[in-house]
Amino acid sequence: MDAVSELLAEVRARGAVFRQTIMRPPWALRMAGGAPLTLATMVRGRAWIVPDQHEPVPIDVGDIAVIRGDAPYAVADAPGTAPSLVVTSADYCPRAEGVEHAPRPARTCGTASEGAAVLVSGAFERRGALSERLLQALPAVLVVPAEGSPFPSGESLAEEVARDRPGQQLVLDRLLDLMLVSALRSWFDNPDANAPAWCRALDDPVVGTALRLLHDAPAHPWTVAHLAAEVGVSRAALARRFTTLVGEPPMSYLADWRITLAADMLRETDDTVGTIARKVGYANAFALSVAFKRLRGTRPSDHRSSESAQWRAG
Repeated sequence: MDAVSELLAEVRARGAVFRQTIMRPPWALRMAGGAPLTLATMVRGRAWIVPDQHEPVPIDVGDIAVIRGDAPYAVADAPGTAPSLVVTSADYCPRAEGVEHAPRPARTCGTASEGAAVLVSGAFERRGALSERLLQALPAVLVVPAEGSPFPSGESLAEEVARDRPGQQLVLDRLLDLMLVSALRSWFDNPDANAPAWCRALDDPVVGTALRLLHDAPAHPWTVAHLAAEVGVSRAALARRFTTLVGEPPMSYLADWRITLAADMLRETDDTVGTIARKVGYANAFALSVAFKRLRGTRPSDHRSSESAQWRAG
């Protein structure tokens, strides 16, 4: 399985929230909706993504910006413009100077005018639609240039967002999926991009094979020697090459992969901790709890409770 498929196998937008926002300069929106992942593109004009603890990132017409929800940020016409509007999940289109309510359609904020900037954004509202592995792999803000993108133009996206037809929510859900797949594909294809080491390593004939074995059978009682035998190299050669390309030894990677899978199962299923433990390669609930606490800083039961509370709040 290729890197994009590894990350997106379980991603399905459900009830994606799309908005088209039309703004006159100077403008800045403080994004406080709490969505775990948001994608944005400019239909007209240039904008800046301004994360609280990272450098501002420009986005031009047609670029796709992917922003993680744990990185508070603003979108503005310039890095120094102070936000005058706070966008929340309850009120995406607050009344204020520069952005007015439009009577129709509900997914558009503001009225078109000469010189106005047009921002289209879509959000995965529920964390359950996204795997832990995906959220861990992404940087705080990822911008994929429009050049060479297979995704439809910003104008086409804006037109679709503005429509109000039967089945429109399903269309928007699939559009959000497509935007994310297109962005990640372009990211991985760029040799200068800072894509996760394990994604790049999937193309290596030795380490890529080892990674697929670990991904396909995480519950197997793997050792470095066993993994090396399956790949067809020496134990030392595999350990050295794996650590060089992935950034950590094979068994450390496997432990993190098992806990990542367990975190998804705790959120998505009603399986007991003991059942999940056995599915991901631990002998019992206690062994999983120890590993989970070491790598995530919390117990599996507490993680499940926290995720359930977030789901209800979303």
